[in-house]
Amino acid sequence: MDPIQVGLLGIGTVGSGTFQVLTRNQEEIRRRAGCGIEITMVADLDVKRAREIVGDGVKVVNDAREVIANPEIAIVVELIGGYGIARELVLEAIAAGKHVVTANKALLAKHGTEIFEAAREKGVMVAFEAAVAGGIPIIKALREGLTANRIEWIAGIINGTTNFILSEMRDKGLDFAAALKDAQTLGYAEADPTFDIEGVDAAHKITLMSAIAFGIPVQFDKAHIEGITQLQSADIRCAEQLGYRIKLLGITRRRAAGIELRVHPALVPAKRLIANVEGAMNAVMVQADAVGTTLYYGKGAGSEPTASAVIADLVDIARLHTADPGHRVPHLAFQPDKLHATPVLPIEETLTAFYLRLRVADQKGVLAEITRILAEGDVSIDAVLQHESQEGESQTDLIILTHETQEDSMRKALAKMQQLPTVLAPIVSLRKEELA
Repeated sequence: MDPIQVGLLGIGTVGSGTFQVLTRNQEEIRRRAGCGIEITMVADLDVKRAREIVGDGVKVVNDAREVIANPEIAIVVELIGGYGIARELVLEAIAAGKHVVTANKALLAKHGTEIFEAAREKGVMVAFEAAVAGGIPIIKALREGLTANRIEWIAGIINGTTNFILSEMRDKGLDFAAALKDAQTLGYAEADPTFDIEGVDAAHKITLMSAIAFGIPVQFDKAHIEGITQLQSADIRCAEQLGYRIKLLGITRRRAAGIELRVHPALVPAKRLIANVEGAMNAVMVQADAVGTTLYYGKGAGSEPTASAVIADLVDIARLHTADPGHRVPHLAFQPDKLHATPVLPIEETLTAFYLRLRVADQKGVLAEITRILAEGDVSIDAVLQHESQEGESQTDLIILTHETQEDSMRKALAKMQQLPTVLAPIVSLRKEELA
């Protein structure tokens, strides 16, 4: 059987890793796929650099549309990134009858519904294992490995940059700015880290996992997103003393009224395996009815880990490209006509527990007033910790952990507490996820 020819759009970090791993492991991949898979054409604006990577045996051009127009190319791998030209090229490749592999989570989170529908109409596949959690095969697990299950929730550390920063803040006692600078120096954070530290990258990924887990359309615009830029080292220390660690989590959960879809820092019990994921590593927990809790851990970024996922998609397509399109695994796990319009809940309607840190006057009656406001707001207290005030000081920190409550109730209670004359600074409020 002739090798399947692949065209690569973009040969940066992931593209070069894909070429190197595919070349190095060609024989092993051939044995698994049943045929050879060869990158025979590459498009990149830096033609000279691309030729240095791929050598003389691969055609290199500076126009991605030349790759799409080549009738010999069966699969187009899009590694350009972003929403703009990448969307145009992916849709053009689909229209030309090419299968597509992409690591572009931003593109799929924003335009996935359009892209998957175009692929369905044309009878081609769009594979995107590399778009979520790098080398961790979480998309395949959700789409295929857990297909017998009713998935209840997913919680993931799915951005290595923020996890590295939080690990540095905890281990070294650094504030956010110093930890970010370390991450940039070591290459874990971009010069402009906004998408990472503001939670947008994680939101792209949890949006895709939510669609696959619950059989709903891709709805990135409905996700609630908070980053880690406002986190204080004092709260990381307090969490540690209480037996928790703070992680930036992507969470999606099935509720009776709809689907929760949110990204934010959260306290996680230190005894949970996911709480002990450190540095730039990623991990995803999935709770399902039949199998229970499963955990997927590994490198969420990097040249060869992400290339591993890209090539796994290439092998899948090589195995299935001659199959009847109706018998392939659907892009979002559920048959396209069986996707539900289940609403994504606004953050005010989600349920979670909370950690509160209040700077208060050290005098009688303060705790009673605060607990009264919480009780009136139907917020149940789990634990209270009051730090002893330093000698000569007239104020102290009050730490409160709550049981699960509706977000809207907590917001209203926080507004009332903040107005108390004995509350001397903005209240720190973080969500707490037991992940039990």
